[in-house]
Amino acid sequence: MTDTSGETTGATTGGTTGDKPPPTVETVEAMVRAQMAASLGGRRGIVEAAIPGVLFTVIWLATKDIRLALVVGGAGVAIALVARLIQRSTPQYVFNAAFSIAIGYLFTRIAANAGGDASDQALAYFLPGILFSLGYTVVFGTSTLFGWPLVGFMLGSVTGDPLAWHEDKQVVKLCSRLTWVLLAPGAIGVLLQGPVWLLGWSGTLDKDTAVVIVGVLRLGLGWALRIASWSLIIWLLARDATPLETRPEPEPEADPA
Repeated sequence: MTDTSGETTGATTGGTTGDKPPPTVETVEAMVRAQMAASLGGRRGIVEAAIPGVLFTVIWLATKDIRLALVVGGAGVAIALVARLIQRSTPQYVFNAAFSIAIGYLFTRIAANAGGDASDQALAYFLPGILFSLGYTVVFGTSTLFGWPLVGFMLGSVTGDPLAWHEDKQVVKLCSRLTWVLLAPGAIGVLLQGPVWLLGWSGTLDKDTAVVIVGVLRLGLGWALRIASWSLIIWLLARDATPLETRPEPEPEADPA
């Protein structure tokens, strides 16, 4: 007779068949690496994402022509999109850049309709990025302060259970640290760019000077902070790759005499 007691015991003590695995540090690591690749897209993705801002800032500083700056920025995005389509690779990062140009153009039109000159419109172009950074800084920070860091929900989307990660304190702690690191570049950007933008918009600071400072902070320092953030995340994952808390197994019931 074949002994099936081992299989039966394993099924009852280890969980029912088909249970989804709990989130682990390895799962977090795999998720963050996937998110990093999706967010940055490698060197090419970084360049494509930076195209609108770089071209807009350079052309505007050289010509003070807001329309030309927008057209050149859009042309750069179009060229990158054509290259992606020819190579049959994902145009996701180019679409992100195109969305950036579109939102920037919308804000410049609002400034123009309000009677703003070319300098006002150039400042308006950078406002959506500052507002976006402020928004996700508040959301990410609030979620972590309340003990439900957003990185944990990203983890839940990978494992298939949106809340299972919260049952393990070590995973919650790690997700909290990762969330703080992720929001840091945006928070620093808002703290530095926001006051400069307000000073330029109010006229306290020369508007052209404000555009230059905001552009340099957003494009130069902004990407440097993002790269530093991802590097710190990799270090934290390697450093905090500790085993999950083990749950005590139920003691076997004694056989009746």
